[in-house]
Amino acid sequence: MQNEKLKLAILDMNNDEPNQGLRCIVDIVKSFNIEVDYQVFNVRAKNELPDLNFDIYISSGGPDSPLEEGAWRQPYLNLIQQLWDFNLKSYGKKKYVFFICYSFQVVCHYFELGELKPRKSTSFGILPIHKTAAGKKDILLEGLDDPYYAVDSRDWQLVQPRLNVFKEHGASILSLEKIRTHVEYERAIMAVRFSQEFVGTQFHPEADPIGMHTHFSEDINKQIVITNFGEAKYKRMMDRMDDPDKIIKTYAHILPTFIRLAIEQNKQQLITS
Repeated sequence: MQNEKLKLAILDMNNDEPNQGLRCIVDIVKSFNIEVDYQVFNVRAKNELPDLNFDIYISSGGPDSPLEEGAWRQPYLNLIQQLWDFNLKSYGKKKYVFFICYSFQVVCHYFELGELKPRKSTSFGILPIHKTAAGKKDILLEGLDDPYYAVDSRDWQLVQPRLNVFKEHGASILSLEKIRTHVEYERAIMAVRFSQEFVGTQFHPEADPIGMHTHFSEDINKQIVITNFGEAKYKRMMDRMDDPDKIIKTYAHILPTFIRLAIEQNKQQLITS
């Protein structure tokens, strides 16, 4: 029984739009193939959802408004609530869930943790992210610099945290957006621990620097970035991809740590049950 593989569900929220994120998630999960079997579910485009018989769930980023009322939305939120309720009632085995960007925004809105609203302009690039006091003590961010760097690509943001709701759920803010001294905009909430088992980021911890470098070196993708954000931002982004203290470190740490901890906790439950 102790050698039985855990089951991991990847919830693809990309709505069939081409992206690098899903490949990156799959690559990270495959590195645990001795201990984990995985399955991908196309949530938004095909209304596919896993049942409760998985041990670990990773819900991806995706395009468009996180407030979209598609046919997938209520079944998806029902699943998240069922997983949350399972953990509340279970004194043994737990369900572990990681939310990335779009999924993070959808779930933060569902739990009413703050105000979800469009940004004044798209946040795009490899940007610094600052740890809060809680983030400095959280094992998920342990070993990362402060600030650490991650790929940010979003038109929406979670701001104005409802601290009473955070307290009610036992949730904590782990990271905030970069400090912007030249403007008075609120700093977005970039990472939240909803519980011991639920955690999420508004950035992309799965971003693979090698894959990204290849993708953005292609002329068509390079020109899209330069047209929308300028040549200086493009050059800065490409320089930061090669820096071992930036997204390489984030890629190697956050999602792998989440998966490894979920595996260890599940093994521990098998020993003690």
